Amino acid sequence: MSSTPVTEAQAPDTDHPDAPDLEFAQFAAGCFWGVELAFQRVPGVVHTQVGYSQGHLPNPTYQLVCSGDTLHAEVVRLQFDPKLCPYQHLLSVFWARHDPTTLNRQGGDVGTQYRSGIYYYNENQARLARESLEVKQAEYGDAKIVTEILPAKRFYKAEEYHQQYLEKGGRRGLKQSAEKGCNDPIRCYG
Repeated sequence: MSSTPVTEAQAPDTDHPDAPDLEFAQFAAGCFWGVELAFQRVPGVVHTQVGYSQGHLPNPTYQLVCSGDTLHAEVVRLQFDPKLCPYQHLLSVFWARHDPTTLNRQGGDVGTQYRSGIYYYNENQARLARESLEVKQAEYGDAKIVTEILPAKRFYKAEEYHQQYLEKGGRRGLKQSAEKGCNDPIRCYG
């Protein structure tokens, strides 16, 4: 019995946070711009990056990911201090930010890159993610949650213009606050 070889893109994310007391978390919840801004505002989140994960092609570009052929998700990878921001709080932000019952879409954004996913870095994150999904599923009743919960795979940073896109002003030049604790509505495209 032969097994399919794991590509570089499907290998675990072996990057390390900037400091030993920080952890990584990785979430997919539709277009990564609004998701990133929501996490930027969370006290205890010290750094965010948008990128691509869970696909099979190394070094994907935005255009390739949008084709659907690479099977990458648009993700936000963040570094957080678990003493200041428990992982459960990040899960609450994740669930509140999108509709986890729509398969491969959020609003008008359609494609596998817009799927809902929690990509964990350790077994504690995996356990907490599964527990939070069970709680959310009870809230949603018959509407089935389609969020995938999988180990974090190799993270590929998106092109620089995507990083902190809404904070920088989006396509209309209308900057949005990334200040910790800000609860202004997030305009997804700036």
